[in-house]
Amino acid sequence: MTDDALCEARGIAQDYRLPNGRPLRVLEGVDLAIRRNEIVALLGPSGCGKTTLVKVLAGLLPPSQGEVLWRGEPLRGLNPGVAVVFQSGALFPWMTAAENVAVVLEASGLPRDEVRRRAEGAIRAAGLEGLEEAYPRELSGGMKQRVGLARALALDRDVLLMDEPFSQADALSAESLRTEVIDLWMAKDRNPVAILLVSHDIREVVNMADRIVVLATKPGRVRTVLENRLPRPRDLRSAEAQRMVDRLRDVIVGAELPDPAVEPPPALVEPLPDASASEVAGLVEFLDARGGRDDVFRIAAETGREFGRVILTVKAAEMLDLVDTPRSLVLLTEEGRRFARADAEAKKEIWRGQLLRLGLFRRVRELLLGQEEGAADGAVVCEAITSALPQENYERVFDTLVRWGRFGNLFAYDEVAGKLSLQEATKEA
Repeated sequence: MTDDALCEARGIAQDYRLPNGRPLRVLEGVDLAIRRNEIVALLGPSGCGKTTLVKVLAGLLPPSQGEVLWRGEPLRGLNPGVAVVFQSGALFPWMTAAENVAVVLEASGLPRDEVRRRAEGAIRAAGLEGLEEAYPRELSGGMKQRVGLARALALDRDVLLMDEPFSQADALSAESLRTEVIDLWMAKDRNPVAILLVSHDIREVVNMADRIVVLATKPGRVRTVLENRLPRPRDLRSAEAQRMVDRLRDVIVGAELPDPAVEPPPALVEPLPDASASEVAGLVEFLDARGGRDDVFRIAAETGREFGRVILTVKAAEMLDLVDTPRSLVLLTEEGRRFARADAEAKKEIWRGQLLRLGLFRRVRELLLGQEEGAADGAVVCEAITSALPQENYERVFDTLVRWGRFGNLFAYDEVAGKLSLQEATKEA
């Protein structure tokens, strides 16, 4: 076992089964150690298996190959030394904030007084005092994440696994949460003593992590590991921090926007980057105004957008064949130029046509065509997404699918009824 390693992954590979019965390998030969008194960050593109690796380390998912060690012993079942903060919060909507925290302690069989004591302490630590009786629907995204954090802290585990824990919060709330998590970790008289953070935000990992593990994709594997020795508290405006940010950007450009070698197999369904249609349209129009090309770093600087968001937007535009990405350049395609110069209705028509080139949109459209009145419950569509993309966050993919489909007048979604339908079927009705 690696010195001081609390939790260690050795040679982890993970396969999922596609609907056609073929295996899809999402992790390959991953070695990773989480040591005492450190924050480790996992950074990588969508679909590289970050969330899958978290589930494997937590014991929620047995690896197809390799093993997980906890304090030097092979892990069997759930990991007794870790707590997980999920990206979506994973809260029970019928429970108050306090009940959501207490329920995991009750499941551990603790006495009632101990459950109350721990839950109250975790709620204070997460900054939720006064909101104990609030239900998830009454909380902002940032406050929901605080409830998820309090629930993990209440378990008093050595290692905290955090899967993009700040992505649902606004910028100010996220910054506050990051600071509070670091403060909790630095308090040496209490747990957690180590944190594994999954993120796509370069500045976030430079701010928080001591080691940054960059994953490549198809299948997910360790591309490189960078040590971050910047002293705490960290000033991201300093020259040293900026050099670390630039270094990570160079690595990620190679990992996320490589020159394409071959077309992906047509049977595969592509995961959707978490970018909005308006962000993609804005990028295309930005490039058209600059002669159809620009450097990805300059795009981030000139638009004032966080680099991770720019990368996601570029990936989405490339998936729709509106741009091409030779290394760090972003170039408009012919279809991209046509889209940029089209009127509003023509833009929707072009967008709809590009969506139907994607496997997931074709599959969902076929599903809806097979349903009465061309409509299906959102849960049915989410089940199809889970089957096609088992390693992805199905709620996030569904949300992106709905937003992109609405932009192109392909899908309509009734939030009250929870039904997705074909736009043309909705018009006929």
